[in-house]
Amino acid sequence: MNTFSDSLSLAWRLISSLDPVLLDIVALSLRVSASACLLGALAGGLLGAWLAVACFPGRGAVLGLLNTLLALPSVVVGLAVYLLLSRSGPLGAFGLLFTPTAMVIAQSILVVPLIAALTHRLVSEGLQEGGDQLASLGAGPMTSAALLLLNQRVAALTILLTAFGRAVAEVGAVMIVGGNIAGSTRVMTTAIALETSKGDLPLALALGLVLLGVVGSLHLLIALVRWRAAEAGAGRGTQEAWA
Repeated sequence: MNTFSDSLSLAWRLISSLDPVLLDIVALSLRVSASACLLGALAGGLLGAWLAVACFPGRGAVLGLLNTLLALPSVVVGLAVYLLLSRSGPLGAFGLLFTPTAMVIAQSILVVPLIAALTHRLVSEGLQEGGDQLASLGAGPMTSAALLLLNQRVAALTILLTAFGRAVAEVGAVMIVGGNIAGSTRVMTTAIALETSKGDLPLALALGLVLLGVVGSLHLLIALVRWRAAEAGAGRGTQEAWA
């Protein structure tokens, strides 16, 4: 118990003193995950919106595959990206393996199915409520999807925050493609695994506390966004009732 309390005390000291090593690891983690979410939002958002408005043979099978990919193991993604970026792989000439770029690619692949599935559900529900009205105004399928996402921007923001939480807490894929190189590709999750195996519990605990703080802040932000949206909706309803 004394060992744990001492480690926790040293971990808090590292956080409160803004330890440079700790800050570098946290900054890289946030930068990689944010970049991955931006790329994932572009690809996953377009895919999800298109699947919501498209009609083609095998659409059900594609949706089933998309839902299956929600449970895609991160180590499988890491292995696939590793094979693509290795020297003998098709993209090996670019020298991206064991770089932050490789980590962004791996995390992007992980969050695309999540963003696509949630976007598909959001747009599909919106089309059921107002799809006919948009069509009567001359809006095409993808235009309707874009307008619905713009109208449901709070829900769309929640999707992005959820994807960021998924990315920043990931360890398997970034460990494989990043190599966990100090000062270059070491992020919070991989550093926690390494420092724990080395017995450096204070740094591992400090990183764990920061990671919990980031994820907890995301969930708090999601709850705040939803609460503000609900308050705004209730306010508009009251004004309409008085009118």
